[in-house]
Amino acid sequence: MRASIIIPCFNEEKNIIKLVERFKTIALSNMVDLELVLVDNGSKDGTIDEIMKVADQNKFVKPVKVEVNQGYGFGILSGLKEANGDWLGWMHADLQSDPEIFIEMFRSAINEDGDFLYKGKRKNRPIVDTLFTIGMSCFETIYLGTRLWDINAQPTLLSKKYYQTWTNPPYDFSLDLFTYYMAKKQNIRIKRFESVQRVRENGVSSWNTGMKARIKLVKRVLAYSKEMKNYR
Repeated sequence: MRASIIIPCFNEEKNIIKLVERFKTIALSNMVDLELVLVDNGSKDGTIDEIMKVADQNKFVKPVKVEVNQGYGFGILSGLKEANGDWLGWMHADLQSDPEIFIEMFRSAINEDGDFLYKGKRKNRPIVDTLFTIGMSCFETIYLGTRLWDINAQPTLLSKKYYQTWTNPPYDFSLDLFTYYMAKKQNIRIKRFESVQRVRENGVSSWNTGMKARIKLVKRVLAYSKEMKNYR
């Protein structure tokens, strides 16, 4: 079985080489059939050049280019369309989550009966981020009528079979909510793997830039939550 990991990259030129080396190491040491889909999500720096360089040097890397950034979710969806794996996953390019967690998830996936959605269980986060997550989780649980926790936790891994049931997924950060909520509606079991959150080594976050950015994100997610009720 093959695992395809999608990494949406927006102005992440300084992280590309290290990201690929980490995945290459874990794939070889664990003898995993891995496809790494690197999506240049409309970057303004040299991200696409770095992606093409590593793709030329590594057969397991598949480059995908998005000309104009249409959101975090759109970058992931663009990569999912090109992925060939039996299991599909994604994480941020900033290496705040360890790629090695995918190996644990993938091993669990191929050894367990039934369908699962695998998500990270974030640890060692700043207190403000943790409080933000608690507030959003409580709201979505009450509003959508199903228990949801740490909705945007990384990494994420799901079966291609589940992915193929999707219709009209969102293009922004609400994609994580959509993925989680739809899995619950389909009675797909959720399994968490501990993910220690590390400090970003290079570059800056494209969205987590302060309270205004968080408020903007909340407004977008709350607006999409209204649409999610139509999936009942």
